[in-house]
Amino acid sequence: MKRKDFLRNTLPMAVIPSLLKPYSVRVLGESSFLHQMLNGFVETDKVLVLVQLNGGNDGLNTLIPLDQYSAYFNARSNIAIPENNVLRLQGASGVGFHPAMTGMQQLYNQGELRIVQAVGYPNPNFSHFRATDIWMSGSSSNEVLTSGWTGRYLADQYPDFPTGYPNTNAPDPLGIQIGSTTSLALQGPTANMGISISSTSNFYNLINGTEEPVPATPAGEALQYVRLVARQTNAYAGRITDAASKVTQQGVYPTNSLADQLKIVARLIKGGLKTRVYMVSIGGFDTHASQTNTNDPLTGAHTTLLTRVSSAIKAFQDDLKGLGVADRVVGMTFSEFGRRIRSNGSVGTDHGAAAPMFLFGTKVNPGITGVNPTIPSNALVNDNIPMQYDFRSVYASLLQGWFCADAATLQNTLLQNYQQLPLCATGTCGVTSVDDTRVSGVTLISNYPNPFTETTTIKFKTGGGHSLIQIMDAQGRVLKTLHDRDTPAGEYNIRFESNGLPAGLYYMRFQNGVIQQVKPIIKAR
Repeated sequence: MKRKDFLRNTLPMAVIPSLLKPYSVRVLGESSFLHQMLNGFVETDKVLVLVQLNGGNDGLNTLIPLDQYSAYFNARSNIAIPENNVLRLQGASGVGFHPAMTGMQQLYNQGELRIVQAVGYPNPNFSHFRATDIWMSGSSSNEVLTSGWTGRYLADQYPDFPTGYPNTNAPDPLGIQIGSTTSLALQGPTANMGISISSTSNFYNLINGTEEPVPATPAGEALQYVRLVARQTNAYAGRITDAASKVTQQGVYPTNSLADQLKIVARLIKGGLKTRVYMVSIGGFDTHASQTNTNDPLTGAHTTLLTRVSSAIKAFQDDLKGLGVADRVVGMTFSEFGRRIRSNGSVGTDHGAAAPMFLFGTKVNPGITGVNPTIPSNALVNDNIPMQYDFRSVYASLLQGWFCADAATLQNTLLQNYQQLPLCATGTCGVTSVDDTRVSGVTLISNYPNPFTETTTIKFKTGGGHSLIQIMDAQGRVLKTLHDRDTPAGEYNIRFESNGLPAGLYYMRFQNGVIQQVKPIIKAR
């Protein structure tokens, strides 16, 4: 077979390798079923920007629980942020940001940031690869999905992609990822639903009409041919170039890789692309060792990372406002897991479970969802932050509250029903925000006796509707579901038989609509 025939037969239709070295561009698409075609298409110019913190961000040193500072310090005295250096948040005296996060502190204080506490999922996986797949696909820990949650959403909205695309109604890439190759998140049931720009330098090569030279070798000739085919067959390249060329001035960004990526996103949004989902990323959060500098927890690797994230997101928000497109954009940070409560002997933290997520933009419902996680007074080496909110509840709430997805679209995208949270501003999609999902000062679930030996009685108060009670262990795993059904408003008792569980710390997790409470219980010997 001739080399050109081989390349022609093996080259993915939607790859644009010459665009963005070192970032490659890939178009994502998928065919859909008839029932998806019958769903109502939502015409919108709204944009969702996903910011991946790759490696597992330490939530406890990102968002410090000031109301439990002694327990926090005792659990990680070698890396604990000094209390006097924690950045305070308006109206939230019990919690504060790492001192490197001045940008995100400003966003919170001006009403453009939502914190969701202790986000995770039942039975967390502590492998980077598997945990990342779970977050990207929206799967449970015991199932493997080959499509991503945003890919399924885009497939629902754009039936039969890539056949017939681009077209008059959908002339632009449906999703764009900047950096590396297209992730599982944008993979649809049968095809990729977006493109990947492999590097910021390749982006500027594309819009400036320049290419990096190829070597005078057979491999270089092949690469040149691939570039030619890509330019000829991928109409999206022209759309990206046209959009970028419309924006000649932007705000000031810090010098770091995440800021570089977000600057491109802002430029393309202002340039008029109808792309709904963008994904950017920053790595380095696997801080097993040297998370902070020895004897100086205010400096070190984690401080550098949080500085980059916070300053990049703040610059992005400022740029969107300056460009006049801020009301079209909501952003969300996520990481494949958090870190454990107790630090290790290497001035670091090991793989953990739940951690906070941050949503930013002028159209988020500002404030805090959830409460500070409970920190045991004598945390053990394997103790984890117990989950308050399932990450798929955050996904569902954004799809419904930002993209105005209906029930059928949510089911096609997330494959199950998940708790809806008031993350977007009131009226964005006809959704009414609930001001206080923390039910501050109100006890909705308790048990007696506590501590207990084998049996304890759990008392809970529901406002009606679906109510859920789960028992979790200190590692964040759901051990038992005691109650999971619609329940009339009122107070109820339910017995928990520990059935041979070892003595130790456990948690009761109660969910009723948007309301959530997690309380510790202790089984004695």
